[in-house]
Amino acid sequence: MLYMPGIFGEDLMDRWMNDMDRQFALMEKPLYGHHAKNLMKTDVREHEDDYEVEVELPGFHKDEVELSLENGYLTITAAKGLDKDEKDKKSGQVIRQERYAGSLRRSFYVGEEITEEDIKAKLEHGVLTLRIPKKEAKAKLPEKKTIAIEG
Repeated sequence: MLYMPGIFGEDLMDRWMNDMDRQFALMEKPLYGHHAKNLMKTDVREHEDDYEVEVELPGFHKDEVELSLENGYLTITAAKGLDKDEKDKKSGQVIRQERYAGSLRRSFYVGEEITEEDIKAKLEHGVLTLRIPKKEAKAKLPEKKTIAIEG
């Protein structure tokens, strides 16, 4: 058995193995395991003529992200797959490979007056930036009116 010196009363090898066990447990979960809550973090900024939406999509490429617009809802879907037939070009046996497959989806209500031509999208350095123009709603809700009660 290999003896590793302890730091602060812990055996380094035990600590390393416990960390490995936790990481392997995450691999059983959907895309990015327990860290999924940290993905697709979104910032929305209001400008004079439009809204700027920035969505974090680290590790995703343009062909893995889809934007759709239906009934006033803009839906962002990001999906990753694994190619199990892909050969490792480097020599040596793979002991552990940290690649996940799955999808993420998030929807935002942008209004029924917005069309897909109105929205501008750009994906750079893992950040999806959307520009959504401000538009007046076509049908305004009636103003609230009060009714007098006699008596």
